[in-house]
Amino acid sequence: MKSKFYRKVLTNGMTILFEKRSNPVVSVAFAVRCGGENESSSEKGISHFIEHMLYKGTPKRSAKMISKQIEEKGGDLNGFTSEAITAFHCKIPSKHINIALDVLSDMVKNSLFDEKEVEKEKQIIFEEIKLHQDNPIKYVFEGIQDVLYEKPFGVPLIGTYKTLGSLTRKKIVERFKQVYQPNNMILCVVGNANFDKIIDFAKKNFGNTKGKIPKFKILKRNKSKIEKRRGIDQANLIFAHHVPTFKEKKNYAAFALNILMAGGLSSRLFQEIREKRNLAYAIQGESNIGKEFAYNLIYVGAKKENVDLIKKLILDEFEKVSKELDEKELSQIKGQIIGNHFISIEDSQNQMGNLLLYEINSNAKELYEFEKKIRAVKLKDVKELAKIKKYSFFALLPQ
Repeated sequence: MKSKFYRKVLTNGMTILFEKRSNPVVSVAFAVRCGGENESSSEKGISHFIEHMLYKGTPKRSAKMISKQIEEKGGDLNGFTSEAITAFHCKIPSKHINIALDVLSDMVKNSLFDEKEVEKEKQIIFEEIKLHQDNPIKYVFEGIQDVLYEKPFGVPLIGTYKTLGSLTRKKIVERFKQVYQPNNMILCVVGNANFDKIIDFAKKNFGNTKGKIPKFKILKRNKSKIEKRRGIDQANLIFAHHVPTFKEKKNYAAFALNILMAGGLSSRLFQEIREKRNLAYAIQGESNIGKEFAYNLIYVGAKKENVDLIKKLILDEFEKVSKELDEKELSQIKGQIIGNHFISIEDSQNQMGNLLLYEINSNAKELYEFEKKIRAVKLKDVKELAKIKKYSFFALLPQ
């Protein structure tokens, strides 16, 4: 599928991404190149906290007005924080793009960080932490990085009671002013809009101030951890291993390997663990591949007495792939990945997220080479990555 894509870096360093579409809908995002990987151990959760606070009001708009001005036009307002990026976005009828640009830019430039709202939001995020801890699946998905990486990267993105409790308004505002500057920002638009008008808006509304993003070393490790908890009936386990990053070669081969192992009902592990042996209901694979870090994981929910067997079956299946995978099976996986990709990008909001991901990790233009890159994945590379020498394992078991 050929897309009309435009990319421009302004003189102030701000990156503008635009994909032209004919549907009368537009997805708009302002993002900064900063997230969990840019935090020290003592300030974990500050990026996510700032994300929450940007919805709490500006001199021009109350918190209610921020959401109301988007929603009354039929729009949907949201945001997210990941390890490498924090973004604020909305999907809205394209005739209202100026409202989206105005509201979102106001948020990322002029948020108030009212002292009372800061303290109130801490309590809300404390409840969010409890929600994650009380949900066994969320808990193991967040906890897997702790056995894959040293601190600070291994600490959950949301932070801890201690780190959030120590955050002051002064510290939060200092980080906001340090990071939320044009040279660290990306404006991404997907939909029926005019690129020149988007450029004009950005030039008129953002100056030339410069910001700096903190950097911390990401150190790998491989550990296994078992925890037990009363009140749950199912064991939740994650098997994970480091793979090549965006900066390295073979990251597309790593993605293909994860889909082969646990990407759907026809995947090798779904067939082996659930269909053949009836050992689990849920089996899910995920690739988390960035510029500075990368790992694949496999999640399984099962009876606690089957955990050791399932772990063995996962390792056995990797060994089989390293020896038996052939071009025919790999070609089928490539077709699945490419098909899933095109179905996903039909939604402008999904495509907006993809463009941001690729811009952060390499260059947004590379997204349009996705099919080519997947088709170019070599059998030998997938088989080599399947030779699992080291891995991390985290399981939460019923007590």
